[in-house]
Amino acid sequence: MLEDRIMISTIEKVIKTNSNYLEFLRKVFLPGLILFAFVPIVVGQKVPAGELYIAKVFTPPNIFTSGIEGPAVDKNGNLYAVNFNQKGTVGMVNYKGEASLFIKLPEGSTGNGIRFNSRGNMLIADYVKHNILEVDMKSGKIRVLAHEPHMNQPNDIAIDNKNRVYASDPNWKNGSGKIWRISDKGEVTLVRDSLGTTNGIELSPDDKILYVNETVQKKIWAFDINPDGSLKNKRLFIEFSDFGMDGMRCDVKGNLYVTRYGKGSVVMLSPKGNLLKEINLRGKNPSNIAFGGEDGCTVYVTLQDQGNIESFRVPFAGRAFRMNNMERE
Repeated sequence: MLEDRIMISTIEKVIKTNSNYLEFLRKVFLPGLILFAFVPIVVGQKVPAGELYIAKVFTPPNIFTSGIEGPAVDKNGNLYAVNFNQKGTVGMVNYKGEASLFIKLPEGSTGNGIRFNSRGNMLIADYVKHNILEVDMKSGKIRVLAHEPHMNQPNDIAIDNKNRVYASDPNWKNGSGKIWRISDKGEVTLVRDSLGTTNGIELSPDDKILYVNETVQKKIWAFDINPDGSLKNKRLFIEFSDFGMDGMRCDVKGNLYVTRYGKGSVVMLSPKGNLLKEINLRGKNPSNIAFGGEDGCTVYVTLQDQGNIESFRVPFAGRAFRMNNMERE
């Protein structure tokens, strides 16, 4: 609409003539505004079959370090991943695949998994300093939501609709791992110990099941979640005979997408643990995965051997995309 274009043009003029704070707002919100101003959002809309499961390069190679991880998409359609150009940073990628520096983390901190809470703030697993960081997306300010010195390293994180965070915590040296729960107030609770190398972690769309994989042991476990956030009924979801695993994400139908580190693929598993599809990537070391795009049906995969991001289309939107865009349904 003409009015929308005039509004966007006016915003751009104001931003160009004001402070660094407005420059921050332009970087974060304007790309999403442009994207969503002209595209109707239908979460989980049907994607043409011919476009499905074909991996494409989304960003140029080597603009992220080999530690690229933690992709997540905000309410405005921006994609974020850690270690843009250098360790200890977070990069932002717009819908065209153009990347730029978003923030630098506090001295000595290095991010891994990223999620967004119901307030739209970014949560980052800071594995070096045993923190969960929270970034105010309006101001860019970073605070420590939770610190737990008994963690090996908070690795990947998942978040439910009550803003409770579940963090995987591997000990790579001895092949063991834990799972922690962090409340919205930053209270830390150990919910499961004596596991294998816990890595990728995700919740089912109804928040009733927690999935966690063990990279070295090549297993994915499922736990039922009690109302208080504790876990019960541990059971084997699937076991692989080759290669490792890293990040995982669910779609709105409960299908679980799992990165196969070293194999260069992403597998799509049914809610019962059956292999439905394997999507081959160009890179060999996918580290994590997120859903985004105009309708939530574009999957973004971070590749550590390429230092970039690939993407492919799927039939249904991601669970996190639906949570972040409920008002658009």
